[in-house]
Amino acid sequence: MRFTRTKAIIAATGLALSLAACGGDDETPEVEVASDTDFEAGTTMAEIAEAGTVTVGTKFDQPGFGLQNLEGEPEGFDVEVAKIIAGAMGIAPEDIEWKESTSDIREQVIEDGEVDFVVATYTINDERKERITFAGPYYEAGQMLMVAEDNDSIEGPEDLADNPDAKVCSVTGSTPSENIKEYLASEDQLVLFDVYDKCADALDNGQVDVVTTDNVILLGFVDESEGAFKLVGEQFTEEPYGIGIEKGDVEFCEFINETLAENEDAYLEAWEATAGQVEGTETPELPEPDACA
Repeated sequence: MRFTRTKAIIAATGLALSLAACGGDDETPEVEVASDTDFEAGTTMAEIAEAGTVTVGTKFDQPGFGLQNLEGEPEGFDVEVAKIIAGAMGIAPEDIEWKESTSDIREQVIEDGEVDFVVATYTINDERKERITFAGPYYEAGQMLMVAEDNDSIEGPEDLADNPDAKVCSVTGSTPSENIKEYLASEDQLVLFDVYDKCADALDNGQVDVVTTDNVILLGFVDESEGAFKLVGEQFTEEPYGIGIEKGDVEFCEFINETLAENEDAYLEAWEATAGQVEGTETPELPEPDACA
């Protein structure tokens, strides 16, 4: 499988979790690849089908969703969702080019035409809609906090302002990094990295006290930590994950939504083979898609 990197960081914990949470390529479901496609000329689907290849943006540091394995390929739920969409255009998994798309560059790689679409734990919000179009949502997550197992001072986001010396880690350009600001005594508490692996490492070595992002991502880190980390409090946001495409490409948006609706069994199989392997996760229902615009 071809592979493009924009960052050169691979955390050892991420490599191990790729095998533990995602089960390896042998256990991921077989993807149905359309053998006879007929798309209207000029559409994104027609162009991709004719090219015989597609470039997909995803993350390489998200346990259960998009994580680089020992062979240098991404695995996870987002990856399998992308394969379902690509397969409906006649593109086999081996003909997908994966491009690492961290939170801070997702809009940019779409606008610059570096990718055909992005599936990367990508929360739909109005600010991002000004630059791109979202298909979906295909999953509903929620933000939580992760702390060291022996931390009893932080039990939820409301405790952060009462502990002004506590450092809170998230990722640059992410929705969680913005959401958490209202709970802080000052923005000096916030530590930002480019990938969540660095936050987990910083929590492990005591450089930060809290990591915050979506619950399903944190559960992956907790699962891999062998009891070193725990989640605290309740989910305090709703994060609908969408698939990012070029702004205004309504036909492609509708195609993606229809493809997922028609392949709900494959969607559920993809979950059970990836994020569903992480302790504490629940099998989702495919959400009703938003109107494409």
